[in-house]
Amino acid sequence: QCIQQKGLRIKGKTQMLIQVSAIENPQDLSITPEVVLLTVKSYDTEAACHHLRHLVGDDTMVVSLQNGLDNIEKIKQVMGQKHLIAGVTTLGVLFDEPGVITHTGIGTTQLGELDGAPSERLQNLIHVFNKAGLITQMSTDITGEIWRKAIINSSINPLTAFFGCQNGYLLENPVLEKTVEAICTESSIIAAHEGILVSPEEMIPRTKEVIQETALNSSSMLQSIQQGKRTEIDSINGALMRKGLGRNIDVSLNRILVELLTSFNSIK
Repeated sequence: QCIQQKGLRIKGKTQMLIQVSAIENPQDLSITPEVVLLTVKSYDTEAACHHLRHLVGDDTMVVSLQNGLDNIEKIKQVMGQKHLIAGVTTLGVLFDEPGVITHTGIGTTQLGELDGAPSERLQNLIHVFNKAGLITQMSTDITGEIWRKAIINSSINPLTAFFGCQNGYLLENPVLEKTVEAICTESSIIAAHEGILVSPEEMIPRTKEVIQETALNSSSMLQSIQQGKRTEIDSINGALMRKGLGRNIDVSLNRILVELLTSFNSIK
């Protein structure tokens, strides 16, 4: 309602006020869009897909720019794989109030077909994103990139949410830095057993680099806790835990984080 009445105001690294036609119920739409961008929380993915299914035409692309490891399967089950383009982004945003957000980090977006093909529709979509000012690249291993982001998120988000700190504090506190390394190691081992070409030696420095680059940011999980909302812990650490258990791998750290955040969320 705020966006419909006042537009969407973006502050921070991008400054603009955009007048858009916003609706609450997709059933009110009768158009057939070329692209549907899915940016909902992972626990809302399935419901969102069912609400949007009637809009999807033969050539409509459904683009997932979400956190977590279980979104792709949920979308495929409702929409079908042929419509799906998967993506990851490091764009940083803070929610200020309804209709107002702060752009905190420029970031890069990667988009890819699930089979890694450099399709014409993918190239056209990336061109549109870049033309709009969103730094976007093609990935031929988007499944791997989704896993890598999940590993990074699993090592950062729950700790910042539980301790109520910005990302940078995880490297300022020696105990938390060691904890980040341990979580990252466990998550990387789980991913490797799932056929993803990653290792702790690659992912620990990469995770620390993300922490340094986003030192002043509040993670999405911390923002959810602060707003009294449900977190995505089940789709990140929970998904990693379930994958690891299925292969008889130690998942002690991810299990503890899931239990802590689930309990923490329930008392908020």
